[in-house]
Amino acid sequence: MKRQYYIVSLVLMLLSNRVLFDGARLFNAGLRHWDLSLPVDAGIPFLPWMILVYAGCNVWWFYVYWLITQRDRTDANRFFGANLLAKAVCFLIFVILPASVTRPELGGNGIWIGMLRILYALDKPDNTFPSVHCLLGWICWIGIRGKKDVPLLCRAASLLMALAVCFSTLAVRQHVLLDVPAGILLSELCYWIAGSEKFLCSYSAFIDKLMIGTNRIKEKLMI
Repeated sequence: MKRQYYIVSLVLMLLSNRVLFDGARLFNAGLRHWDLSLPVDAGIPFLPWMILVYAGCNVWWFYVYWLITQRDRTDANRFFGANLLAKAVCFLIFVILPASVTRPELGGNGIWIGMLRILYALDKPDNTFPSVHCLLGWICWIGIRGKKDVPLLCRAASLLMALAVCFSTLAVRQHVLLDVPAGILLSELCYWIAGSEKFLCSYSAFIDKLMIGTNRIKEKLMI
């Protein structure tokens, strides 16, 4: 059951990411995209090697997702429910206040520059406020924060990863400074809302329906 819950939750998280970014672009493609950079942004160092953290953090997040699905179902529902709620709020912000960043010209042929070129080609410099990367990194920290049954080393690593991810978004010029606290605050707010009994009941019923649906599909494929 926990394995199925993990798979369903992971697929739901991945699909929600695509709906969030691609869906928002359907509405804001023709709108003005605001530059929210501040003078302080120019002083933040450009560190191409931080692409390792920016892209590699996905492996850590998948592990944290698995770790949380092994916990009490209520804790897991709160975590994944907060994740979806935060993305829904991001969607609205992306449509109402579309923002973009100005990326630097990439010179040279080093491995880090090469990886950045791939990132820049795959990921458009829009839908940047708030930073979804910061949101996801921070919510993975929230999910195991204060959980005494989770090893201290794992909790510390999650906090360090969240902080590193936030800095990496600036160091590779995917975001500006204002995007970072916006992502963090939104994750905290949505996790707090997701702790309400009404929200938990609704999300639990939603997930139960998805799991029943996947079981029916599996049964039909086995016939």
